[in-house]
Amino acid sequence: MGRENQTWMSEFILLGLSRCWNTQVSLFVLFLVMYLVTVLGNFLIILLIRLDSRLHTPMYFFLSVLSFVDICYTNSTVPQMLVHFLSARKSIPFHSCVLQLFFSLAMGSSEFFLLGAMAYDRYVAVCHPLHYTAIMHGGLCLALATGCLGAGFMNSLMQAVIIFQLPLCHNVINHFACEMLAVLRLTCVDISFNKVMVAISGFLVIMLPCFLVLFSYARIVAAILRIRSAQGRCKAFETCASHLTVVSMCFGTAIFTYLRPSAGSSAEQEKMVALFYAVVTPMLNPLIYSLRNKEVMSALRRLLGKLSEKR
Repeated sequence: MGRENQTWMSEFILLGLSRCWNTQVSLFVLFLVMYLVTVLGNFLIILLIRLDSRLHTPMYFFLSVLSFVDICYTNSTVPQMLVHFLSARKSIPFHSCVLQLFFSLAMGSSEFFLLGAMAYDRYVAVCHPLHYTAIMHGGLCLALATGCLGAGFMNSLMQAVIIFQLPLCHNVINHFACEMLAVLRLTCVDISFNKVMVAISGFLVIMLPCFLVLFSYARIVAAILRIRSAQGRCKAFETCASHLTVVSMCFGTAIFTYLRPSAGSSAEQEKMVALFYAVVTPMLNPLIYSLRNKEVMSALRRLLGKLSEKR
């Protein structure tokens, strides 16, 4: 009996987004295009920042790390989802499910901490411009980025270990990936402790960076309003607009998914929100930072100019 159970739990079945073949083919084309835009867009941001010395500043260093995290996060779930759109049997081995949950949760958690660090960077740039380079030196930026990634991986490791030690009643996951809440629904024991851990994790990973962002932008707004020049106020707001847009998307979807009362959520709603966070947000990030940022657009034009000259 134990051997049979071990074989049965050697894989999971993912229900995905739809069972209709025509719908799955349409979704495959749509998400393939979005996936390519995401990877190419974020890779282009990293390349521009790496090649253009004018972008070698703390703000763009954090942006390059954010793009790297977005690429890793997207690759942890979307390629498998694309394969499953064209597969009759949507299965994933147990160890692959563990790794997928671990890496996707690690990248997602790291992004929240990173957005908090980026908010602190904008706070120093606007409120302490004369001391900006002295405060946000290379060592501090590297330490903040490393700390964000380390905290994300520690949180993910803790959650993954706790979740996959629980006995599971069945192996059918009502999701397109091995997502934390979806896997918890497979358990056949009381998960009150796990719900408390999810709430604590949600507070530490989501709300603490969110409070840091709110505090930073409250000080930023107060500092901007003290600027007498309308042009100066406009320029200060422009330096923060892109980051604030990304922050609103990321924290909004995460709070909706993980910090709502469990009675008010459903598997289908969670799938849609997770899909937005896994596919749409990483795709929009480079578009927001490039289209709304004159320096990035200038760097892109310079790169294209150099390429055209070589031809």
